[in-house]
Amino acid sequence: MSKRRVVVTGLGHVAPVGNDVATGWANLLSGKSGIGRITRFETSDMACQIAGEVRDFDITQYISAKEARRMDLFIHYGIAAGLQAVADAGLDDVPNLDKTRVGVNIGSGIGGLPLIENTDGELRAGGPRKIGPFFIPGSLINLISGHVSIIKGYQGPTYGIVSACTTGAHSIGDAGRMIQYGDADVMVAGGAEGAISRLGIGGFASMKALSTRNDDPATASRPWDKGRDGFVMGEGAGVVVLEEYEHAKKRGARIYAELVGFGMSSDAHHITAPNAEGPARGVTNALRDAGMNADEVDYVNAHGTSTPLGDANETNALKLAFGDHARKLVVNSTKSMTGHLLGGAGGVEAVYSILALHHQISPPTINLFEQDVEGGCDLDYVANTAREMPIKVAISNSFGFGGTNGTLIFKRV
Repeated sequence: MSKRRVVVTGLGHVAPVGNDVATGWANLLSGKSGIGRITRFETSDMACQIAGEVRDFDITQYISAKEARRMDLFIHYGIAAGLQAVADAGLDDVPNLDKTRVGVNIGSGIGGLPLIENTDGELRAGGPRKIGPFFIPGSLINLISGHVSIIKGYQGPTYGIVSACTTGAHSIGDAGRMIQYGDADVMVAGGAEGAISRLGIGGFASMKALSTRNDDPATASRPWDKGRDGFVMGEGAGVVVLEEYEHAKKRGARIYAELVGFGMSSDAHHITAPNAEGPARGVTNALRDAGMNADEVDYVNAHGTSTPLGDANETNALKLAFGDHARKLVVNSTKSMTGHLLGGAGGVEAVYSILALHHQISPPTINLFEQDVEGGCDLDYVANTAREMPIKVAISNSFGFGGTNGTLIFKRV
């Protein structure tokens, strides 16, 4: 069976660098950090007091205030990014769109942690009667997809993938396969997260995973830099509209890029500590899926979290996957500006990879003050300044706890 071609026709974005695609992309190219002191709750007793919070976000632009009160923040972000992507693709203007052939797959790595945390407090203070009837549906991960499908009337495959920090990439790749093999003609796909809470920040801090550069938040996320001391948590959502090529072409849709490859793998090594072989295998699996050679890739939007072990490990994985061509790659970490969106990371970073292709420019990796060459971080990371360059093929890497890996490959059309 020959696979159908899959293209990207819509983009949606909510993140610390901006609440829409245009704002976020402009801030990335200018090297503007979205990371600051946490404003949402008291942090004076916490080791980590910084995060990439979404600011000035108004969910009532997308749904009513009454509906919004019934769901956790990660669902707000996913709905907003999903509806942005649908609008950008112009799906509402398609006459006689067969909505039984349109599906949604917007996942999350953690889901409704703040709502769970707050509801537990209410339970302890006032007993079971304080638990609201919307607590369960307000915190379930697949409810992003559920709400988007209900709002738009989409009746195709609707579900939500959960695979830690690889969620967004897995959601987009799996949605692409739904189209390739004929289960849908259009999929709205990506990832969302909203886990900036005392429990979320405290939990990652207890693992010694977070940066504690509390006195200088804007420079705290510094992938591949000698001074990196952990990742900074971010929040938000990134969603794309994927569409079968002939379906998109027939309606005259704008095509940003083609999704040509998707690769997955497992480290089978450790729940949190990475190894290089697993991520490298995910990349080579994606290249095989795309029918491409390693030397055809120009740009990598890396997982690049700013952890001492993870950054060096990803560099080694790229060397394993690309061989000598790794030295010719442009490797960028937009987490230097957004922080790590966990289950939303693969979604927003897919959006950034597609925009890099579309506009032929790589965003910078900011805060790269002294590259950790001695520590093995010795590739071209687009330090501190955006770079115009020819990009025909871009990949986006995502890796998650449990040793799960995902790689997406996008190509200019």
